[in-house]
Amino acid sequence: MLEIENFRGIRKGRVTFQQHTLLVGGNNIGKSTVCEALELVLGTERLYRRPVIDEHDFSQGMYLEEDGRAREIRIRVVLTDLSDEQARRVGWGHLRRWKYDTLSYIDEEPGGVNVADDEGVSWAMPVVFVGRYDREEDDFVGETFFDHPTPIIDELDEEEQDSLGAGRAPFTRTHKRMCGLVFLRALRTGSRALSLQRGSLLDTILRLGGDGTSKMWMDALESIRGLDPAIGEIEQLSAIRESIRTRLGKFVNLAPGTESAAFFASDLTREHLREVVRLFLATQPSNHSVPFSRQGTGSINLLVFALLTIIADLRGDQTAIFVMEEPEIALPPHTQRRVTKFVVQQMGQSIVTSHSPYVIEQFEPDNVVILSRNNSVLTGSAIDTKDVKAKAYRAQRRQFAEAILSRSVLVLEGETEMAAVHAVSTALERLRPEYSHIDLAGVSLFNASGDREVPRYGPIFKALGKRVYGMRDELNTVDATGAAENIKSFDCMWESPEKGIEQLLVKQVPARILRSFLETAALRGDYPASYPFESAKVAEEDLADLAAKVLKARKGDNFGSGYTSILIEKCETEDDLPDFIRDALIKIDADLKVEPELSLNEEAAAEPADVADIQE
Repeated sequence: MLEIENFRGIRKGRVTFQQHTLLVGGNNIGKSTVCEALELVLGTERLYRRPVIDEHDFSQGMYLEEDGRAREIRIRVVLTDLSDEQARRVGWGHLRRWKYDTLSYIDEEPGGVNVADDEGVSWAMPVVFVGRYDREEDDFVGETFFDHPTPIIDELDEEEQDSLGAGRAPFTRTHKRMCGLVFLRALRTGSRALSLQRGSLLDTILRLGGDGTSKMWMDALESIRGLDPAIGEIEQLSAIRESIRTRLGKFVNLAPGTESAAFFASDLTREHLREVVRLFLATQPSNHSVPFSRQGTGSINLLVFALLTIIADLRGDQTAIFVMEEPEIALPPHTQRRVTKFVVQQMGQSIVTSHSPYVIEQFEPDNVVILSRNNSVLTGSAIDTKDVKAKAYRAQRRQFAEAILSRSVLVLEGETEMAAVHAVSTALERLRPEYSHIDLAGVSLFNASGDREVPRYGPIFKALGKRVYGMRDELNTVDATGAAENIKSFDCMWESPEKGIEQLLVKQVPARILRSFLETAALRGDYPASYPFESAKVAEEDLADLAAKVLKARKGDNFGSGYTSILIEKCETEDDLPDFIRDALIKIDADLKVEPELSLNEEAAAEPADVADIQE
């Protein structure tokens, strides 16, 4: 569990993590903010940034209270499952016994000392990042501290009370390295990460690789100084060097010999080498080495990822916390799956954000945390696996992955229904200015593969925290056991007045639209030959029957340029659209435009706690 106060767009919030956690939610919901908060507390790289925070890191950009006092950013984390070596290095005095099932310290519970050695209780290390505006320095400051023991304010002198940590012990860079946080950002050009600048990925690998970096820099500088031939021996440069030496010698007492003026590849200092040394890569099919920055975006992303995994290995993969933001960027699906599998299988703990179903499907449902935010209050809720059965999740993994990312789910009985709903939504967007297309509104269409199967998904998607809607044909048989109870989980369930989507379409679309549809369809190369159509020979009362047969014959060809889409595209007004689907979509659109109020349970869940938990 991570607790955030006054950071970026989050006034307060709390998120619970597991060993491997997938964070999902809409754009600007706070996924990146959660990752950045973790880095502020535990990341060593942020120490190289000055200032560590700025105006835009404060909620609403407000870094001063109305009375002029500095407003503080506070981010709390608790590290658990510590090794004996980690506990020894930080000191037992900074640790507390933590109870997993209640996410609390045992010394905060009555009689807690009696369960100190019970199963599910272990040592935990609470730490806190505090950031604020320093009026005296006219700058922003921030630092991480041990959050135990908490100083008694009355026992501190005035200067200590006003200090950033208010008497807390600093959580140093050495302590942070021990925690092993590795952060793969979404925006990664590699320009700094793949250089040798201090704090870069390559520099981190050098430092973690053992002793000898001092001698490495000395050897590198000596090699450049001793280049044979030297850069100055290039014919054109040699001539310039000699001209400079001769002319300058008339005004300045230069050292004797030709070496009194020379060209070198750098300033011959380690700091300049850090700036100018570049990694070159040769990739197929060209096999020609070029600076890494000239590689494709996907290759740079994978290079950054590879270096981060090396760092995690050097730190010890069982203690590394690998935070990975949108690994799918510029990567094909098979590579997305491979990268995600590697992290989940090889890293001690992983925290991943993603919008890709290929990434999401690598996580079990109980590892998925859905983020939501209302009035700057962030909540993170794990999927309730009592309703989301693992078997059903695995069978429909790709569809569930898309549904998890949505604001709402519309459960339908088949592909044709999905094509019809999508086409009607597209038409409504064209014909009704105030209407938002289901793709824009964040509505995921879920194929239940049968009218009797639709109800069973109501409780599942409600457990995911989604608005859930359902639509199915009039049943030909008795409904499945428990269907009536499941239907109660839907925000709204519509049952068609017709048996079959084809009958619904042809009976609720005007005859002139059916004729126009058949005229267009008959010109296609895939038009079913068994249902010939000549417009002049087909009476108006026969159009519906013929159109239904044509739609049914091409039932498997629905999306995009499919027959169902062609029929709906012919509709010229809202009244031309099948009212069963049209009215349902308008209802869903209206519901989603009403921002739900934060429930009492959500408010309670979002109240700041004394601690936050990240399991290693």
